[in-house]
Amino acid sequence: MNETVSEAVSEAVSEADLLNAGDARLLELFRESPPGDIPTGPLEGTGIVRWGGGEVARPLARLVRLAVWRGKVFGPGYVSNRLTTFDILAIVAQVYRGPSRLDGRECIVVDYSKISLAARGIRDEIREVGPGLYLGVVWLFGYRVGWFSLRVPEIDAPRPAGTED
Repeated sequence: MNETVSEAVSEAVSEADLLNAGDARLLELFRESPPGDIPTGPLEGTGIVRWGGGEVARPLARLVRLAVWRGKVFGPGYVSNRLTTFDILAIVAQVYRGPSRLDGRECIVVDYSKISLAARGIRDEIREVGPGLYLGVVWLFGYRVGWFSLRVPEIDAPRPAGTED
């Protein structure tokens, strides 16, 4: 039987909680969460820095969202990144279930190595930390370099403070 998100995570987790969590808590949360289903369609993304807590994470997340990265769009077996305020789809990767580099347990792998020349050294791993909310870890040439969140968009749902457009 597959573990559900509510069984794995004892407390409700929001995107704002992830921005405020810090690296140690994000590691713990990723390790205790199941992979969840591979998402489909567009997801809203928020970049999360590994250090500094919410005071640093919120303004940087807003800057990244406005200037660079807005999320991902999942299709069958692939994912595209949503870039710039114009929502340009670029940097395609394969998506599949596989073991995490972090703990060896199953996760959803976003693998750029075989498709993307620009992002060949990047691998993302995601797990569902709440209903429709995923926590992702970014690997660059085998080194853990950052975090991000992905959430299924909801109509009229506000973004976490400091990350609005």
